[in-house]
Amino acid sequence: MMDEPLVIADRAFGSRLILGTGKYDNPSMMVEAIRASGAEMVTVAVRRIDLDARKQESLLHYLDPEEFFLLPNTAGCFTADEAVRYARLGREAGLSDWVKLEVIGDQDTLLPDTAQLLQAAETLIEEGFVVLAYTNDDLITALRLQELGVAAVMPLASPIGSGQGLLNPLNIRLIKQRLDVPIIVDAGVGTASDACVTMEQGVDGILMNTALAAASEPVRMARAMRLAVEAGRHAYLAGRMPVREWAVPSSPVEGMLS
Repeated sequence: MMDEPLVIADRAFGSRLILGTGKYDNPSMMVEAIRASGAEMVTVAVRRIDLDARKQESLLHYLDPEEFFLLPNTAGCFTADEAVRYARLGREAGLSDWVKLEVIGDQDTLLPDTAQLLQAAETLIEEGFVVLAYTNDDLITALRLQELGVAAVMPLASPIGSGQGLLNPLNIRLIKQRLDVPIIVDAGVGTASDACVTMEQGVDGILMNTALAAASEPVRMARAMRLAVEAGRHAYLAGRMPVREWAVPSSPVEGMLS
């Protein structure tokens, strides 16, 4: 069954699953998991990697830009100034003028600082960056980000690395219904059922990292996530049956033998 591609800015992707590249036991396992997932876009943390792809110890050594679209991110940044600086560094290093923009507000919960996020987004958009903004599941912040001109809004399902799954499906549906830019749910998905439920809300895609990297078998989990994202997407497009408070027979009652 065919589906439209995921289109962000001027680029189309066949897969609606985006992966991070941190926390794997080794780079070879990371690449195998990414391939098993079918993901075409992967994020790399500018602040946490060696930007010299010629070095074998650099994560970039293992990620072929001809095979994967590399999306620099500003993970580990706690102010707008920091995030802008690392986004610029990623572009100057030749990674991309796209950026997954993160500005964290609290070390313990890793929840976003929306005020600093909006400030950084405005600066980077003015400088020509294609900004995909990681944020809370807050409609008002999402609307402000769209007004600034972000290419996608990335509300969290639950706190980063928590594996709690989608905590506020209503908030995610409201954001999807009110915005025109793609909505990519990011953070908190723990297993395949979480991914399926998230896609059933009608969002355009999911970004995940820990769910694969921390699994006992990352490659097997990658395959599961690929299927779950596809299943959730098709279930949303198909339109689920109504939820009722009473039973409805699955066979017609008219014309039954007495």
